[in-house]
Amino acid sequence: MNRRQFLATSIAAGVAVTTRAAEADRKPRVAVIGHTGNGDYGHGLDVVWLHMPEVELVAVADAHADGLEKARQKLKLGRGFADYRQMLAEVKPDIVAVAPRHVDEHRDMTMAAIEAGARGIYIEKPFCRTPAEADEIIASADKGKVKIAVAHRNRYQPSLPAIERMLKENAIGQVLEIRMRGKEDARGGAQDLWVLGAHLLNLATFFGGAPKACTATLFQDERPVTKADVKEGAEGIGPIAGNAVHARFEMERGTPVFFDSIVNAGAKGSGFGLQLIGTKGIIDLRFDTEPLAQLLPGNPFQPGKEPRAWIPISSAGPGQPEPMADIKVAVSSHLLAARDLLAAIHEDRAPLCSAADGRTVIEMIMAVFESHRLNGQRVAWPLTNRQNPLAQWT
Repeated sequence: MNRRQFLATSIAAGVAVTTRAAEADRKPRVAVIGHTGNGDYGHGLDVVWLHMPEVELVAVADAHADGLEKARQKLKLGRGFADYRQMLAEVKPDIVAVAPRHVDEHRDMTMAAIEAGARGIYIEKPFCRTPAEADEIIASADKGKVKIAVAHRNRYQPSLPAIERMLKENAIGQVLEIRMRGKEDARGGAQDLWVLGAHLLNLATFFGGAPKACTATLFQDERPVTKADVKEGAEGIGPIAGNAVHARFEMERGTPVFFDSIVNAGAKGSGFGLQLIGTKGIIDLRFDTEPLAQLLPGNPFQPGKEPRAWIPISSAGPGQPEPMADIKVAVSSHLLAARDLLAAIHEDRAPLCSAADGRTVIEMIMAVFESHRLNGQRVAWPLTNRQNPLAQWT
């Protein structure tokens, strides 16, 4: 190597080191992808970054012209793009928020963000439309070492570790079953399973472990669903059928999990939540509330002579004051989730609610459809059918 080559190589190496150091010192740059009229910006996946001084929000993309201008002003940004691919190519953000609530664009937006070199992606739930789409996204993300977090907000609740400790300490005895109900409003049934049940299924795997098998039935006005009942679901979720769903999952830890949703069943949203039912009590989780969970001591199958009181569960444990200020806002505004994504990137670990977790939820929904399509047959994991079974009904 001559002197000129040596100097050129040394300068290049110095530039590379300086660039890496500068990237390490600067704030992560965030870009938001929304689509007004087709899922908009989800449940606040755009504005959360304004409350995080540790990041820099740099750009937004929206194919709807008026929506783009409103988003640009709301997010206090000078730059807005009609084409999210152009934004990703020009801005090259570290983190991308895939915000639309509608699912039909999630795959394309996420793959584009991965291909553009994003280090982290925060995506609205549900993750995507099929296990096949999830497989493709995860394979690409793993290859590029991209961290993906799914916006199942309650998975980031600080009270979950306290509940986990209670279960290990036998607070409700042997856990016999996990019961879940959707909101059971006008969307009751398959739509409820997709849009709101996804949150429940995500937490069911936190407590029950990975799903092993599913048996399920779908009904339309109290009769079993047929191929003729299949229609295109709202919010880009693809083919659905049925205004009542009854599903049972076998789980890794042996506790059966049940999901039920019936259209317009009772007061609006009254049953939306998850219950851990044990021999010595019940732990009830009501989503997007504070406290998230409460404990009812005593055998649930033996009425007591005295009234039983529900005991709130904080992040410090049952009956303890909540030590964290503004915990409801931190969870509902995605602050805890977004900060966990940053930590996952820094620590090179999976986010608390990862792409793999998002895929499991999608597989559970598809297993319900597949079991019904096969006349209630037991469907085991891993699912061999990676598409939406209702689209393949012959």
